[in-house]
Amino acid sequence: MMQQRERSPSESLFWPVVWAVSLHVLMFAMLFVSFAFAPDLPPARPIVQATLYQLKSQSQATTQTNQKIAGEAKKTAAPQFETEQLELKKAEQQKQAAAKAAEQKKAEEARKAEAAKKSEAAKQAEAAKAAEQKKLADIAKKKAADEAAKKKAAEDAKKKAAEEAKKKAAEEAKKKAAAEAAKKKAAEDAKKKAAEQARKAVEDKKAAALAELLSDDVQHQQALADTHGDQVAGSLDDLIVRLVSEQWRRPPSARNGMSVEVLIEMLPDGTIINASVTRGSGDAPFDSSAVQAVRNVGRIAEMQQLDRATFDRLYRQRRVIFKPEDLGL
Repeated sequence: MMQQRERSPSESLFWPVVWAVSLHVLMFAMLFVSFAFAPDLPPARPIVQATLYQLKSQSQATTQTNQKIAGEAKKTAAPQFETEQLELKKAEQQKQAAAKAAEQKKAEEARKAEAAKKSEAAKQAEAAKAAEQKKLADIAKKKAADEAAKKKAAEDAKKKAAEEAKKKAAEEAKKKAAAEAAKKKAAEDAKKKAAEQARKAVEDKKAAALAELLSDDVQHQQALADTHGDQVAGSLDDLIVRLVSEQWRRPPSARNGMSVEVLIEMLPDGTIINASVTRGSGDAPFDSSAVQAVRNVGRIAEMQQLDRATFDRLYRQRRVIFKPEDLGL
């Protein structure tokens, strides 16, 4: 609702003054007209008295007129004054209401501002609380991640230690196996060397006998061959059997009591050029194993110590009998 403008005292008295002045002007005009149209009276003696009466009458009329005008003005001004007073009172009330409304509005705004301030403070507190909770959650999450990382690192370290221990154990086992293999090989080498030395000793002994047999002239050699032929042939045959036994691989069907006769063909330098069965044992695998063992010998160097005649007579073609009990270890 729009507030009515408060009227000043000059504005509230304007119309009453206008009405009063208008009434005075109207009354003077009426008096002037009445004097202008009044009839001429004959002169009389009591002119002064008439004049006085007239003036008195005029004075009374003026007074009455003024009173009437004042009364009218008062009558007119009274409602106007009351209206103005009511308006002033109403304006004052409106002013007070407006001031009260302004105060209420100000108070409402202050209350709203306070509520907004409290709301903002509450929001800030809530945000701070949320930030603190988030911070605590992040700390807890980081702690959990650190614990998980530590646990994983411990498990990895444990796994790595187990793998290293396993690897070390494997290496130790490998070293041990290698040492065992080396030890076994050394033992085998020593055994083979001993066997080789024994064989060499036997061969040296046989070679010495052959050298002694072949050292004299041909006639003496012939005499020795006639006298000791069987002994020399027996020694070379033993050598052949031993060399063949080193190359022989016993078949499952071989049994003691079997025998196979093999014809060995050689060159003067002791090279074996052929081997064949002349009388079998009845067991083909055993016969084949004996022939293969002879061929695997390859060359018998001791044959070079024989003279050509003795070699041609005894070992150009030599029949040798092999038995499982003679060849087996």
